[in-house]
Amino acid sequence: MTRDEVVQKARENSARFIRFLYCDNAGIIRGKAVHIDVLPDRLRNGVGLPIAIQALNMLDQLQPIENLGPVGEIRLMPDTSTFHLLPYVPHQAALTCNLVDAEGGPWPLDPRSLLDYHIQRAAARGIGVQAAFENEFTLVTRTPEGQFLPFDQSLAYSSHGMTTAAGFVDDLASTLEVQGLAVEHYHPEAGHGQQELTIHHADAMRAADNQVVFRETVRGTAAKHGLLASFAPKPFPDQPSNGAHIHFSLWDARFITNRLYDPEALYGLTPLARCFIGGVLAHLPALLALTCPSYNSYRRLHQPRSWTSAFTAWGPDNREAALRVASGLWGADARSVNLELKPVDPSCNPYLALAGLIAAGIDGVEREIDPGEPVQTDPALFSNEELAARGIKRLPTNQMEAILALRTDPVMMTALGAELANAYLAVRTSEYAAFRRETTGFEIQHHLLKF
Repeated sequence: MTRDEVVQKARENSARFIRFLYCDNAGIIRGKAVHIDVLPDRLRNGVGLPIAIQALNMLDQLQPIENLGPVGEIRLMPDTSTFHLLPYVPHQAALTCNLVDAEGGPWPLDPRSLLDYHIQRAAARGIGVQAAFENEFTLVTRTPEGQFLPFDQSLAYSSHGMTTAAGFVDDLASTLEVQGLAVEHYHPEAGHGQQELTIHHADAMRAADNQVVFRETVRGTAAKHGLLASFAPKPFPDQPSNGAHIHFSLWDARFITNRLYDPEALYGLTPLARCFIGGVLAHLPALLALTCPSYNSYRRLHQPRSWTSAFTAWGPDNREAALRVASGLWGADARSVNLELKPVDPSCNPYLALAGLIAAGIDGVEREIDPGEPVQTDPALFSNEELAARGIKRLPTNQMEAILALRTDPVMMTALGAELANAYLAVRTSEYAAFRRETTGFEIQHHLLKF
């Protein structure tokens, strides 16, 4: 879509404000809105932001990071292909943006540009990456006394739960369709008030953009219905957690042939697939700092045997493995076999999560890393000796352990780049320090409301 077409479509749909959105180092979706009268100029010249914006944590505490102080400006530069309407608010639309420097060049701390860089690295090796985030979220009500409660007490997959949430879900599906996101499946999940609705996969950049649109749309649609939708990993300590598993597949450069799949090979996986899996598992402790990045994430991952994965294991249709080989559709394996990374939750910045995933996998391909034997049972059942013999490690059990794993993984630090890595680690470390000082109630409420 050209700039002129964006302006025309915005005017045809009576959009008065157009949001210029980005996702920051804390996983918070932020932005500015411009009026329709200045939209043509802002599409060309972007919207200014203070350079310190990437030093904010999820509590809006500005971190003292070198070169991210009060002096300097960056610009929100929109990708016109991402234009979409916001039916859940009157007369508004949105665009997803890159963060560029004051001269319009690439800014090293832009997560979206980082993902594009790693997409191009994969493409140079003849690999095209497709992905989708499989989101769970919780519908929440607030009592007159200010207490947050789950929307219902539905059971997993229950038809009663489908009926209870039917008005909201129908409105949500309709809104996603208007925005060009193809809905695939829906069901109530195991937690009270918990929902899962999936959208169709896309190329890696579009998948990350779709995740931003999805999170915004779910929360906006819920507000229309007098509800709060929370993507917090663990919004209620006594209820199941919210994940955002990444399903991904590797294709040729033109996205015609699924390079994961070989019907003659063991488990239907090509050597490329096995090496990519090997790279992801090798760097998974560090990758967790990007895919499960918040303090609250580790209420979800802390316990084995909770279907969230706690070990660096892989296996066919093993939902306790960190990386699952998902079965294909009957008669359509060649186009539908994919891999599912389970230790991912919706508090992540989707651009950083996918960039890290691709970087880890490419390292596996380049170094031909063997993933070891697949696990056909719950890895928590193995003894420590058997885990060691299989090369399976326990994943980090708190945010700081993941931060330290990232800090000490040279491949992943190089993948982020020095400036972005420095800022990201500072932001996440500050969150760990802040929440560690506070009560559980403080932690739960801030994550429930922020995500």
